[in-house]
Amino acid sequence: MVRSLPDTKTSRRSGSLSWRVRVALAVLAVIAGITVYVTNHLLTDRFTETTRNRAELRLALYSGNLVSELRRNAIVPQLLARDPALIGALNSADFAQSSQRLISYVDEIGAASLMLLDREGRTVAATDRNRLGEQHRGAPYFVDALRSNTTVFTTLAREAGGYSFTYSRRVDSQGSAIGVIVVEVDLAKFERAWAGISDAVLVTNSEGAIILATEPRWRGLTIPEAVARQSPDSAIERAIQATADWTALPADAYLRGEAVMRIDGRIPFRGWSMATFTTYASVRERVNGVLALEIMGFAILAALAFYVLSRRTAFRMALFQRESAELRALNARLQREIAEREKVQKNLAVAEQTLAQSSKLAALGEMSAAVSHELNQPLAAMKTYLAGARLLLRRNRPDEALSAFHRIDDLIERMGGITRQLKSYARKGQEAFSPVDMGEALASSLSMMEPQLRARRVKITRILPDHPVMVMGDRMRIEQVLVNLLRNALDATKAVDDPQVEIILASGETATLQVRDNGAGIEDLDALFEPFYTTKQPGDGVGLGLAISSGIVNELGGRLTARNAEGGGAVFEMQLPILTEGTQAAE
Repeated sequence: MVRSLPDTKTSRRSGSLSWRVRVALAVLAVIAGITVYVTNHLLTDRFTETTRNRAELRLALYSGNLVSELRRNAIVPQLLARDPALIGALNSADFAQSSQRLISYVDEIGAASLMLLDREGRTVAATDRNRLGEQHRGAPYFVDALRSNTTVFTTLAREAGGYSFTYSRRVDSQGSAIGVIVVEVDLAKFERAWAGISDAVLVTNSEGAIILATEPRWRGLTIPEAVARQSPDSAIERAIQATADWTALPADAYLRGEAVMRIDGRIPFRGWSMATFTTYASVRERVNGVLALEIMGFAILAALAFYVLSRRTAFRMALFQRESAELRALNARLQREIAEREKVQKNLAVAEQTLAQSSKLAALGEMSAAVSHELNQPLAAMKTYLAGARLLLRRNRPDEALSAFHRIDDLIERMGGITRQLKSYARKGQEAFSPVDMGEALASSLSMMEPQLRARRVKITRILPDHPVMVMGDRMRIEQVLVNLLRNALDATKAVDDPQVEIILASGETATLQVRDNGAGIEDLDALFEPFYTTKQPGDGVGLGLAISSGIVNELGGRLTARNAEGGGAVFEMQLPILTEGTQAAE
């Protein structure tokens, strides 16, 4: 009973809140509907009136341009009928320069074409030379012009479609008619201009027939006939559009299945009139944009109201469920952690055993590879010196052979130093450093590499300072690094026709030694100093030379870097702390 009381209170409060939420949402929905309806009505009237005013302005502009064009061309026949050159050509029947004269006029006037007809109605001069020789004896613009003393305007339907508009006037000489000048007005350019706008535009004559229109199929029809001419697809679209245009006023007409407003205007020319049909698309888009914002606002308000009213109930229900869920989750998490820790401890023990075994194998592999790599250079040099000494003894040159044996003895001493160095890896810090002349170490390394250099015929360029460059270190290790760098330079220039190696020794804050070659360069700079990384063929190297050299330079307090040269090839640079008097005294 004690536990049921809170549950009963909670259910009552939940029911009360649910009722309040429903009432609030209903009130909000009613307010939203009224607001949308009123906004739609007001904005539709306002935007429709704005659209109608703009359409009327465009109609006035189109009408003014049309009348201006007609009036501008109306004066042309009167001027050309008095042209002495044209009158003289008609009297003399010499029309050699008449067509060219008309062509010069048409560019200034802006008319579609000009024609000069003789007394018999034959075209004797024209801006379109293809029309020379045509007969116009029965044409209204010829007949009416001969009968009238004023300029005659004629509208004729073309066989290919559309209408031609012409001004014509009789040409008199000594009181008698000798020909007719015809000016064709280019009103089709207005149709082309109107075709680029969204409105449909048409012009009717005094009889109500459409003579200009953005829709070519309307020409020759009356406005009711043109509006009624719609395909079955357009009629279906119109029916659908009529049910969807709830934001628009009753349409004046439907064109292409779309509701439009019709604007009529009179043209002060021979009883002509003009009509435009403007769509309600802009009105609908603007009204619908505002309505969409209103609906979105009411939706946000409804969501906020629902959230505020239901937040308290959801919070209390979540609070009761959270405690039990947290206890269950805590118990499950503790069990998982215990199981994971036991599993981790087992895996850790196995990993420790595996790591110990791997460390032993890795140390053994690195030691054997290092011994093989480092002893390879002295052994190769000893083989070369022994062959040279054997040849010298055969030629009875014991002094020179003795020099070769001395070099072999130096190489044996070097091999002993390498083995001592490898044994000292397990007890670092027991051997003391001593001053080393980098120039002498370089000369010793080149002496060791002399057989390989002679066999390859490599051009060696040395740039050394005038004074000794001293560092504190182990000369054996420094020479070992130099030999590895020289060997890499020789290997890099195997495919080069003119192999060159440049060695630069400089001193400043550090002792810097650069080894440059003109080989192909380095492909992977990041993995260059990694153990067992090599680009050589199998049997030529194991990829430990640069790794060992980098370790030696780091132990001496310096650094070994590599980069590709701008002109091709690779550059290895070794930097070691310079030995000064103060440093030597401190040592």
